[in-house]
Amino acid sequence: MIPYQILCRFQILATIYGIDKKTLKSTNMNNEILTRDSQWIKSFFKSSKRMLDDIDLLVKNSKPHLNGERFLTDKEVSEKLKISRRTLQDYRTQGKIAYIQLGGKILYKESDIEKMLESGYQESIE
Repeated sequence: MIPYQILCRFQILATIYGIDKKTLKSTNMNNEILTRDSQWIKSFFKSSKRMLDDIDLLVKNSKPHLNGERFLTDKEVSEKLKISRRTLQDYRTQGKIAYIQLGGKILYKESDIEKMLESGYQESIE
């Protein structure tokens, strides 16, 4: 089953790249024979490839949810926060960051990371 977000994204991309029912109808009204060398066909397949690449990227970057919560690995968290994995380990030891340990695997709730960032947010004076 395709997630709703991907379907919405596909519809948006189809509209952006000009692949819709109106475009198809207008092309058929020209009464020209479409071959693989036709400009419209080349454009259509190029746009289709871009859409498929975007969908692949969305699927690759989407993570399954567990009870509506996303969990991140230490590698993902350290990349997002732009800190080393050792610094992340220090944060765990110091109690600065919440985590879950399952056997030897450490996981972080995405919402806990966001809360931690929000609590450290400093507004500008201006």
